[in-house]
Amino acid sequence: MPVRVISTMKVSVGLIQMGAEKDSQETLAKAGRLFHEAAARGASILCTPELFATPYFCQKMDPANFRLAEEIPGGPTARTLARVAQELGVVIIGGVFERRAPGVYHNSALIMGEDGKVLGLYRKMHLPEEPGYYEKYYFAPGDLGYRVWPTRYGPLSVLICWDQWFPEAARSSVLQGAVLLFYPTSIGWHPQEKEKEGRHQLAAWQIVQRAHAIANGCYVVAVNRVGWEAGDEGTGLEFWGHSFVADPLGRIVAEAGEQEEILVAELDLSLVEETRKFWPFLRDRRVDSYRSILGLFDPNLGSSSATQSSSSP
Repeated sequence: MPVRVISTMKVSVGLIQMGAEKDSQETLAKAGRLFHEAAARGASILCTPELFATPYFCQKMDPANFRLAEEIPGGPTARTLARVAQELGVVIIGGVFERRAPGVYHNSALIMGEDGKVLGLYRKMHLPEEPGYYEKYYFAPGDLGYRVWPTRYGPLSVLICWDQWFPEAARSSVLQGAVLLFYPTSIGWHPQEKEKEGRHQLAAWQIVQRAHAIANGCYVVAVNRVGWEAGDEGTGLEFWGHSFVADPLGRIVAEAGEQEEILVAELDLSLVEETRKFWPFLRDRRVDSYRSILGLFDPNLGSSSATQSSSSP
């Protein structure tokens, strides 16, 4: 289906910045209330944090956590998103721990249409593996690629958390027509790092995503979780919130704090075309020169290419 942008369209997005309760049913009930409030404030597309229905269990490697996974579309999270989307007539993007098959799991995001039916599914492509973020233990890498879903509010793509550090993911989505990039996220501070590095880590997180908005002439919507969650052996993460929206000029047009909050922002999609007129980055791409980007890191690639070029007749 062709993806088209109606240049005069405005859309209100609702960023559901929230923390998880210990019981997923309580979390889903809370999310339902927040969805209703966001819709009452005019939001047409609602987005939750990554894996919003459960605590961020990836802080430790524990096989018992696989019981938290659920099938799509039959699981409780999918059913809740479907019911509320249909009831409110909105699009909802919700993070979910997907049980694809016995022993195969994904960190996924469901896109529910206004009719309560699944509009799309995205499986996280880039998976971190470091203290507090042991995602390779739980999830298989995404296999659905980067997708764009046309909605009556504009064509959108969904990427998840660690994906936000990779410009290739944003670019791949925009080249398929996306003008709205949503990033459900669970990112926070390690206690031992916050005092010294916390401010810089938060700034880097925002800067890289604002750069995606600039380089691609699109809107970026980043939705993070909040609250302290204990990890393994006295460790834990303080999820820093600060969900935000950046416009195609890279400006932060709305930003939340560090507590649970509903952030509603009206976005003028005509700014996408206007920005791309004077920053025509998509026009001026030199795809013939990007061959090296398809390979893995090789510090000798550039010098060997230069040597070959200089020795050629």
